[in-house]
Amino acid sequence: MLQTASDTPRASVPLPEIYHRVERHIPAFEWPLLAGDIAAILKLKKERNAVLLAHNYQTPDIFHTVSDIVGDSLALAREAARTDAEVIVLAGVHFMAETAKLLNPQKTVLIPDLEAGCSLAASITAADIRLLRQRHPGVPIVTYVNTSAAVKAESDICCTSSNAIKIIESLGVPRVIMLPDEYLARNTAAQTRVEIIAWKGHCEVHERFTPEDVRSLRESHPGITVLAHPECPPEVIAECDFTGSTAAMADYVGKERPARVVLLTECSMSDNVALQHPDLEFVRPCNLCPHMKRITLPKIRHALQTMTHEITVDPAIAERARRAVERMLELG
Repeated sequence: MLQTASDTPRASVPLPEIYHRVERHIPAFEWPLLAGDIAAILKLKKERNAVLLAHNYQTPDIFHTVSDIVGDSLALAREAARTDAEVIVLAGVHFMAETAKLLNPQKTVLIPDLEAGCSLAASITAADIRLLRQRHPGVPIVTYVNTSAAVKAESDICCTSSNAIKIIESLGVPRVIMLPDEYLARNTAAQTRVEIIAWKGHCEVHERFTPEDVRSLRESHPGITVLAHPECPPEVIAECDFTGSTAAMADYVGKERPARVVLLTECSMSDNVALQHPDLEFVRPCNLCPHMKRITLPKIRHALQTMTHEITVDPAIAERARRAVERMLELG
């Protein structure tokens, strides 16, 4: 008979204090398969003077065991600007590693898998922005951080889902271009008097949620509280109880403590928040991000062992892109 986390003697579990953080998610019989990589990563981080930044969509085995700093895109951008480590390993996707490099040009920034991309970042190019400027002369361009450095370099200022309204209204103009996420732009427009011109980019995780999904959840789970990321379609947002960034959703759960809750976002987000609130019931309909899931413990270990894959940004692009990110951080 297989032993569970609760009936396996703690002394027989490698790295018991670390395992305690994830024992409700990872069965004890699986833990030894992970413990070797975790121990090696912890050792390599010390040897390399490295810090590991992990996005909220990383799996619990990464998020709760080897990460030094966790959070949404805004939190990671802020912490990347503050760290004194010599090496930054980004457990996330490529644009996040680029942003870390923009804010730490003299440091080594690594991403464990170069193929960890983003549908939003892929939906727009620097050339697209130059065309938008021609069509809408004088209109400021607010660019979501989920974009390449080349796109940021063509923009006036960046934003995240946490601070989009604040950034847009700080510009003091009646009209802005907000890109590339159409749904984030439309959901933001519903909360401000500023006219927003949107692009047609979509997140492949959030665009798949539907109003029918929400209604079905309410029918099958009476009393459920539904939280949604603002990259979901407006029709979905209209059916939900709360809308916010991944950080805002986590804060909501911690403060409001809904007895039964569902997070309409990437699957690992719910797993990570659930581990912090064992007394709450989390319903799990979610969508996986194939790009985030390219990051694994073995790849993180390999990145630290071989110092790959190093992120570089053309200096001419980096200078202008950095300005857009730093302007966002100055405004909060």
